[in-house]
Amino acid sequence: MASRPLDGIRVIEIGQLLAGPFAGTTLAYFGAEVIKVEPPGAGDPIRGWRLLDDSGTAFWWRSLGRNKKSVTANLRTDAGREVVKKLMATADVVIENFKPGTLEKWGLGPQDFATLNPDLIFARISGYGQTGPNSTKPGYASVTEAYSGFRYVNGFPGEAPVRPNLSIGDTIAGIHAVLGVLLALLERKQDRGTGGQVVDVALYEAMFNLMEGVVPEYSGAGAIREPSGSTITGIVPTNTYLCADDKHVVIGANGDSIFVRLMQAMQRDDVAQDPRYADNAGRVTHQEFIDGLIAVWTRAHPAAEVIDILEAADVPVGPIYSVADMMEDDHYQARGLFERVETPQGELTIPAILPKLSASPGATDWPGGEVGTFTTEMLLSVGYSEEDLQTLRDNGDI
Repeated sequence: MASRPLDGIRVIEIGQLLAGPFAGTTLAYFGAEVIKVEPPGAGDPIRGWRLLDDSGTAFWWRSLGRNKKSVTANLRTDAGREVVKKLMATADVVIENFKPGTLEKWGLGPQDFATLNPDLIFARISGYGQTGPNSTKPGYASVTEAYSGFRYVNGFPGEAPVRPNLSIGDTIAGIHAVLGVLLALLERKQDRGTGGQVVDVALYEAMFNLMEGVVPEYSGAGAIREPSGSTITGIVPTNTYLCADDKHVVIGANGDSIFVRLMQAMQRDDVAQDPRYADNAGRVTHQEFIDGLIAVWTRAHPAAEVIDILEAADVPVGPIYSVADMMEDDHYQARGLFERVETPQGELTIPAILPKLSASPGATDWPGGEVGTFTTEMLLSVGYSEEDLQTLRDNGDI
């Protein structure tokens, strides 16, 4: 196998559900040895979420648990916490997404490793961050997406704000955690005496980081970005349009020359040459007219024909895909966005993890496995004997 960027990096993942585990999955995909600590018995709750296979295991788990070495430890017992402490003493990185203060209560916080493993990097993911007046509040993605301002701009004017049917706050926070871990590893490699450090990721801040010009526009002009349905405020035309076969397409023709090509493709050269629409500011002023004009045109043609016409004119256009559409699409297939893995219940397709690297790409070595598969191997490697492990099992510590 080709080398991967994170070969030789050991990560202990003690988070549950999505944000921390997504970060661990990404690091594991690119070569890190990720040891996932799970409670004895059922393990991470994500194993039982949403759609399940015939064994009662979530299809999602096979993707989210890929390349990870599952070790069980009961963090509610002294002996279970000691197991985790020994593992953390051997690690480069710890990922956790408990409520702030929980690791400190268990004797597993950064200060507990200041001497034992001073180069240890802690990626700490929480709803509101490790400090501040809200830090002790429970923070699920649904709530923190709203607090971040992200939900406010989603939906249609006059209607309730909406969320995507995804746990986007968790995933975006996980990506930020990966970015922070990589920056901390790079800093440690500089050998400037920094050693380990804390990567503090808040779910609401990860979403806040996506808010583009919302803050400076409010500060400079007093403008509050409002929801705008399927458009985006101040950029015209970019919208979703219904076609003759009741399918939708997205057209993004907000560049000046692209708008001209769009109008010409619609056989509206009069609009293409009208100076009122020559730049974005003019098109914003006349947005209702322009969107209406495009909507009438698309409604007269099936979606495939709209796409063919506009692609021939070099105008950005595309369908709105479901997962079924994705998996049947030649471009998705050519780009290698799907990987097939063998599970105890048969073959399963899971998504590749991005980004793509030309010389040291990531890969799925195995799908998410069963709870505690690597417990014996990992604990023997940090000094426990077979007799010790049996005692720990008998006591419910692992």
